[in-house]
Amino acid sequence: MAPPPRAVQLNEANAFLKEHPEVQYVDLLITDMNGVVRGKRIERASLHKVYEKGINLPASLFALDINGITVESTGLGMDIGDSDRTCFPIPNTLCKEPWQKRPTAQLLMTMHERDGAPFFADPREVLRQVVSKFDELGLTICAAFELEFYLIDQENINGRPQPPRSPISGKRPHSTQVYLIDDLDEYVDCLQDILEGAKEQGIPADAIVKESAPAQFEVNLHHVADPIKACDYAVLLKRLIKNIAYDHEMDTTFMAKPYPGQAGNGLHVHISLLDKNGNNIFATENPLESQALRHAIGGLQQTMPASMAFLCPNVNSYRRFGAQFYVPNAPCWGMDNRTVALRVPTDSPDAVRIEHRVAGADANPYLLLAGILAGVHHGLTNQIEPDEPIEGNSYEQVEQSLPTNLRDALRELDDSEIMARYISPDYIDIFVACKESELAEFEHSISDLEYNWYLHTV
Repeated sequence: MAPPPRAVQLNEANAFLKEHPEVQYVDLLITDMNGVVRGKRIERASLHKVYEKGINLPASLFALDINGITVESTGLGMDIGDSDRTCFPIPNTLCKEPWQKRPTAQLLMTMHERDGAPFFADPREVLRQVVSKFDELGLTICAAFELEFYLIDQENINGRPQPPRSPISGKRPHSTQVYLIDDLDEYVDCLQDILEGAKEQGIPADAIVKESAPAQFEVNLHHVADPIKACDYAVLLKRLIKNIAYDHEMDTTFMAKPYPGQAGNGLHVHISLLDKNGNNIFATENPLESQALRHAIGGLQQTMPASMAFLCPNVNSYRRFGAQFYVPNAPCWGMDNRTVALRVPTDSPDAVRIEHRVAGADANPYLLLAGILAGVHHGLTNQIEPDEPIEGNSYEQVEQSLPTNLRDALRELDDSEIMARYISPDYIDIFVACKESELAEFEHSISDLEYNWYLHTV
């Protein structure tokens, strides 16, 4: 997909600069493999040049590990001379950053080859390739994310996070009561600024709820009929939350499992499909009788093990799982059942959808959704029937079958013929190389627990 015509791009830049004469700088943002936002900051006067000619960034940006170090085994580093590619603006993403003291705007970018073709290793392009298969079926994807996070203190104790003191009571929270309004009140200024900042940036965040751990919250994004835009919103929301919290002398973490014994941070996604007339093809009075819904679920069940590395991409991701924390460990499904991986809300026949409940908040939204949509498309086009739906507690009825660690998840992805039909094998190679490099470094480290156990006892 080539960048929009030059005139269209310049009109967007001109209109924004005219409306916001106070803006001094613009942050040019692009999301790497780990969901980390990177890029450049430019002066206002340079914005037109960015819209006309783009900016250069190295292709190795998409071969960085979680520490920002190029993984050379991907072939995107010194093997190609650490060469640049051109990044162009994504239309309708230019907006102000409400947390900045000096008026600053932001603009999302996507990487292209020198000939204008999309760069294959940009996660946004990975998702676009999967979405194009639904375009061929005449289907539009509606998607919405639910993002969990912890507010934490800006200073750790012995390298460990801790809940921040309440600006109201001055106490550190201990409540594990979900949906507790009083806990929202403890951090009301920060949480309200998050919602107002989202509104200012055009991010459709419509609610914040207290989750089931101290200072843990969830922001719900409204569904949009553009899955790539839904991921843009999720990426920008994380950046917004981090910066607003810091303005309130707090920090945040989207780490999958920051505290032993407490709930992890999830990233649930709701999916429905619209036909050419805008009708939800999952809509039904009885979900058991909807072939489209059943086939989509069947495909998701079949591909879930292979997509786990995208859903849970880090070593820490797999510490989230456990029945007491409502994190499913088998590809089961059911109606209005929060103990399953694939929940089908049935509150309204017109709003029947699939809620995918496996991914952690540490996942890259573009890759997460690419993996999920690959399963949906596979199920629809091959008419795959699902297992029987689960009623009641799935943890007591279904054996754990999903990968329980990053190494097994990477093997499932690397060996999957189905995923290779949706996501370029070249990209899978890059992703696996980066994550295997992180895994090797992790396994060569020595933890405090090992010292406590073995230093003086063996």
